[in-house]
Formats: sequence, C-alpha cells, structure tokens
Amino acid sequence: MSSSLVLWIVAAVLLFWSVGAYNRLVRLRAEANTAFAALDAELTRQVDLVQACLPPPDEAPASQFDGLSSFWSGLQGAVAQFSASLAAARARPLDPEGLAALGFAHDVLAMAWERAERDDAHDLAGPRLPDTVTAKRAELGIQTHAATEAFNQAVVRYNEGIAQFPAMLLASLFGFKPARGMRQRGTAPH
Repeated sequence: MSSSLVLWIVAAVLLFWSVGAYNRLVRLRAEANTAFAALDAELTRQVDLVQACLPPPDEAPASQFDGLSSFWSGLQGAVAQFSASLAAARARPLDPEGLAALGFAHDVLAMAWERAERDDAHDLAGPRLPDTVTAKRAELGIQTHAATEAFNQAVVRYNEGIAQFPAMLLASLFGFKPARGMRQRGTAPH
C-alpha cells in the first residue's frame, strides 16, 4: 500500500469524524436551546400570572390598596426585573451571565410572592390573593421546576459534549462555549 493512499484514508477518516463531531455539537446546542424555549414558556406564564394579579394603577382607587402599596409595588418591581432578565436570556439562552441574572431575578419574584403568602396569615381582612391564584402559582411552580430540570440536563449534556477530547478541539475552533444551567432556588446551577 502506498503512503499516499494511507494519507488519503487518514484524511478521509479525519474529515468524516470532524463532520460527525461538529454535527453532534450542533445537535447538543440545539437541544439545550429547545429546552430553554420550553422553560421560557413556563416562565412567561409566571409573568402573565403576576401581571393579571397586579391592580391597574390608574383604574383602582387608592384607598383600596392602602397599606398594601409596598406589597404591590414590590411584586411589580420583581416582575419587571424578571421580565427584563427573561428577555435577555431569551436572546442568548446559553449565556452564563444571562442565566445567572435570570435565576436571581426568579428568586426575587419568588420572595415577593412568598411575602404575600406569609403576610396573609396575619391579615384579618383575608388573603391578598384569591386561593385560585395561589393554586395556579403552585401549579406553575411544579411545571417550571420540571422545565428547569430538563433544561439543566440538556446544558450538562452540551457542556460534556464540548469538553470531550478530541471534540473540544472542534468546539474551540467553532466557538462552542460552556453554558450554565438555570439556577433553582436553594440550589447551585449546573
């Protein structure tokens, strides 16, 4: 066998391996992006729920919300921050800094909700939020947790794929960067 034939065989094997490895990296990144789209849908439902609960500032009489204005403004500020973080993460779903900001904004929104539930126990006039809203929030929390886990698992597979040798050579050549999973309250991101 001549040396040029061996060289061509090695080059062909290397080329086919490179194409296959590159396609695998693209597929892993696409799976992570698809998982984020499902998470985005669940997080958007949380924003919609908060916005549906907020009193319209120009339509509600001020006396109706006396003593509650700090609660409503806190919830409104938390959802505004969360919406902005979600929009930024939507543009670049695998950006580690954007996902970190989204996780922290999600924590702030959760704390604003918890404040309402905690303060309801001491309110003689009854709860601030109807039971249907509290139940819907709990349901959305379960769905969001599941979507977050699916996204985090996709990110782990993606990160493992770009860290494997020799695929890491292609990853660095084509700009595949490690991603960060969505932080869940009380847990570290993946």
